[in-house]
Amino acid sequence: MADGEYGSFVDWNQMGDLAKSSGPTKVDCKDLKEFKQMARQGYWAKNHSLRAQVYQQLIKAIPCRTVTPDAEVYRDIMGNAATKKPPSQIPLPEFVDGSSVPPYCLKADAVGSVHRIINCLAGQFPDISYCPSLPAVTSVLLHFAVDEAQCFEHVSRMLACNEPGKRLIDQTFLAYESSCITFGDLANKYCTAAHKLIVATAQDVLEVYADWQRWVLGDLPFSHVVRVLDVYLVEGFKILYRVAIALLKFYRKHKAGAQGGQGNQQQQDSGKVKADIQAFKLLEKAFSIRLFSRKEINLLQLTNERSLQQKGITVKQKRRNVQLALNPDTFSSEIVSAKEMRDIWSWIPERFALCQPQLLFTTSTHGCSLNRFYSHCEGHEPTLLLIRTTDGDVCGAFLTTDWEERKRNGNKLCFFGTGECFVFKMKPEMERYEWVVIRHPELASSIKTQVLDDTACSEDKKPDNNSLLLLEKRGQDLSPFLSARHFNLNSKNTSMFMAGNFESIIVGGGDGNALYIDSELNHGRTGSCTTFDNPPLCAESFQVSLLEVWGFQDTMAS
Repeated sequence: MADGEYGSFVDWNQMGDLAKSSGPTKVDCKDLKEFKQMARQGYWAKNHSLRAQVYQQLIKAIPCRTVTPDAEVYRDIMGNAATKKPPSQIPLPEFVDGSSVPPYCLKADAVGSVHRIINCLAGQFPDISYCPSLPAVTSVLLHFAVDEAQCFEHVSRMLACNEPGKRLIDQTFLAYESSCITFGDLANKYCTAAHKLIVATAQDVLEVYADWQRWVLGDLPFSHVVRVLDVYLVEGFKILYRVAIALLKFYRKHKAGAQGGQGNQQQQDSGKVKADIQAFKLLEKAFSIRLFSRKEINLLQLTNERSLQQKGITVKQKRRNVQLALNPDTFSSEIVSAKEMRDIWSWIPERFALCQPQLLFTTSTHGCSLNRFYSHCEGHEPTLLLIRTTDGDVCGAFLTTDWEERKRNGNKLCFFGTGECFVFKMKPEMERYEWVVIRHPELASSIKTQVLDDTACSEDKKPDNNSLLLLEKRGQDLSPFLSARHFNLNSKNTSMFMAGNFESIIVGGGDGNALYIDSELNHGRTGSCTTFDNPPLCAESFQVSLLEVWGFQDTMAS
């Protein structure tokens, strides 16, 4: 059993090895980087009292609002409470959305303490409208508090955190929902195989990813959750994404070679995986994910929040199952089947995958005029381009920017779009090809060398120190939302993404075009280029049999 004043709410008979305190008894570190390393290594993981002291130190250091409720506020409120009703029978606030209190090896009456603390928090934080993670966070922190009042103060500081760019607990439906969409984007990028498996087996992918925070805060064993919290209090919200992605990877490994279950079976399988993973293996997997930055997460979060706001979705509402659930009775394309379109839909950013495909242009109906192509596509962002060649190959591109952007330089060919653009092929086999520098940021150094070589060959140009400084930072600053102009590259390397004039449309660019279609929309060519990762889309020169452009019809807000 743990020594000292901490742990009075804990049922030590359920704690297993965690009931035996060992290891260091003191932490002298004050440097954040060293703290981060110690948290990841589990320096205080085997000593309950030391962990409690570290948590108190970390939470006390959280920058908070000027007026943040503390332990004395809790004692005043609860001392004057008129009700004598057992706290476990007091319902939790509606903003927890039906989330129950995970017992986490607490005594039976301690679960009632969590109810009492959360109801007190609801009165002190009236601006909280949606916070399903609060019961789990409160339940864990009660382990490491001397009394209810101290636990109340710790949770209050986490809720009142006002450090710019730092998120600890989502407190609105908009923030929570956008985090679910963001998780889908991250799963698509960092755990492609598991994402593809879920797309193929789940009836509603949104419903699966809507529970991603509960996978970590609620479903994991207590021994795992506290190891996550060790890092969470030092590094912030990013660790939750990392751990959830790691769980997906383990789930994919568990299901490898077997046909995925559906519905309840899928949830039972994922639950078994969570129970079987050892805590250190889970964190090891989480920290092994490369190029996973807080900046990327924040950009995704803000972009997805803005998308939901534009759809009018800021509070919880009944949501129809629209994502990736194409109805074969209503979807009709002459190039791809509903199953193939579903596969393409699994590649696109989650905020767009919330929409249904809407046919904007097809050569079979609208003819082969490039002007007509533009007139039907302008005003739509993003769009999906599908091409079938006379040889039966099928390829295409996801294009994030309105084709009207081409007009900014008159009829001069100029490139635009963002790093979320990608090209793909469906037949003879299916493959997606992202922008090579987004997919492989380590190549930024080779582009820097190329810039130096290019400028060295020019007598009237000198290297731009600011541009080179930006290039040196690219490995850590890359974002798929940035356009070519944000990278300050020379003209050779800014040939990226998409371009169009009265003579042709181009997707990819560079010296060898990834995808080029002429003004009659009947002939094209492909080739390797610096923008995409050598995509062998189809024959180097091909005849277009059919071309379609699809838009994204918003059905989520209706």
